[in-house]
Amino acid sequence: MSTAPRRARRGDAPPPRTADSETEVLRGFLDYLRDSVAAKVEGAPEPAVRTAGVPSGTNLLGLLNHLACVERWTFLGEQVSDWPATFHAAPEDTVADVVARYRTSVARANHVLDTCADLGAPVPRPRLNGPAPSARWALTHLIEETGRHAGHADILRELIDGSTGR
Repeated sequence: MSTAPRRARRGDAPPPRTADSETEVLRGFLDYLRDSVAAKVEGAPEPAVRTAGVPSGTNLLGLLNHLACVERWTFLGEQVSDWPATFHAAPEDTVADVVARYRTSVARANHVLDTCADLGAPVPRPRLNGPAPSARWALTHLIEETGRHAGHADILRELIDGSTGR
């Protein structure tokens, strides 16, 4: 258990208010989670941001690095040969580097999504090992993946410096 001083709780951001279309609801929730997880990493101190907080070795900076890879794999068709390695940022990467890489990956993914008029159509990306997933599947998967890791990030950041809230 951390002996870090407890910082004031940040206000929780409520779930997004989106329009009624399926696309706007899914993208609204995904962007909400993306912003939440990036905010957990921004401003986290070195070396704690890359120090394992649990026996599995999971660390805050590695989570965001992994999510950047998932964004690029899902929406851009980027190959990933070693998924476990994506959970670790390079030693020379700063917090700002990884946050910027994540935000760039998100922007590129959103550009692809902007071209998807039909959620049932495949994501327009290069083929990996079979057909590309539908935009609906890709959005739902990224909501699940980002939400799961945002929860991990909540716990890891609180262990680092007591910061809570979204």
